Amino acid sequence: MNLESILFTQGFGSRRQCRALIADGRVTIDGALHADPDAEVPTEALNFAVDGITWPYREHAYLLLNKPAGYECSREPQHHLSVFNLLPPQFAARGVQCVGRLDQDTTGLLLLSDDGKFVHAFTSPKRKVPKVYVATTRHPLDDAQLGALREGVLLHGEPKPIAAVAAQARSEHALELTVLEGKYHQVKRMVAAAGNRVEALHRERIGGLSLPATLAEGAWQWLDETDLGSLRSG
Repeated sequence: MNLESILFTQGFGSRRQCRALIADGRVTIDGALHADPDAEVPTEALNFAVDGITWPYREHAYLLLNKPAGYECSREPQHHLSVFNLLPPQFAARGVQCVGRLDQDTTGLLLLSDDGKFVHAFTSPKRKVPKVYVATTRHPLDDAQLGALREGVLLHGEPKPIAAVAAQARSEHALELTVLEGKYHQVKRMVAAAGNRVEALHRERIGGLSLPATLAEGAWQWLDETDLGSLRSG
């Protein structure tokens, strides 16, 4: 692939802008300046730098973000900042989108990708990917609430009760809940239907992939093949 096309596919602007970056001497590979936009460059294991910032070449972007509260999972947020404000602009330029959404006040594991098949696979209700949340509740948890969540609660507008895959109390006010669906405000509505109220909500895991304890709130990282394997295995 020529160097112009590499920059273009990785979200560094229009083809004209990418050619200008190269012509202006702002692109290096392994520390060496590359000023020919038509130069053929092998993409396997390629790392290139623009303005001194190194980027790995990826045919598709698979990202994990530790979402903070106060951000909307939309390119055109209504009342808060977009989660895309937490990412380099190249990702939005190449069409990265959220794999499902978290409410603006919900924190934790958020996947993003520009791979349409991947996004569909992990948002389709037919896939039934388990998602683990930890909810801070207003009132103390009790066995009746946990039992109702496991057996199924009826939500407004739904034809039949929805049950959690698992529901357990981590403490008096901390509920670990595993669900398969991704309906609107589902966890909050389920907890309300069981007789309590969610005060804070955090997603810890999707499939077999857990939010890394070392990833700071608001930070992101690439998903590697091991991460993707864990995600699918769950």
